[in-house]
Amino acid sequence: MCVKDIVTVSDDQLRTQMQFFAERMKIVVEPAGCLAAAAVMHRVVAFSGARVGVMVSGGNVDMALFARSIAAAKAFSCVAWR
Repeated sequence: MCVKDIVTVSDDQLRTQMQFFAERMKIVVEPAGCLAAAAVMHRVVAFSGARVGVMVSGGNVDMALFARSIAAAKAFSCVAWR
């Protein structure tokens, strides 16, 4: 199997996704651990009409950095929930 595509998300999208997991699901997820979810939630990758499963992992994040990231995410919203 070969790689067909590579997608990226912004730091703001990662912070927003971290905030989503913290506030809605009550879990701590490091930025790299929520990257795939951020790509789907912010519609970087289109999956119109499809069921999508995303692996979420990693709580290996400095809590001070986590708190700053969550605070910074307050100014942004996730487009997938509109």
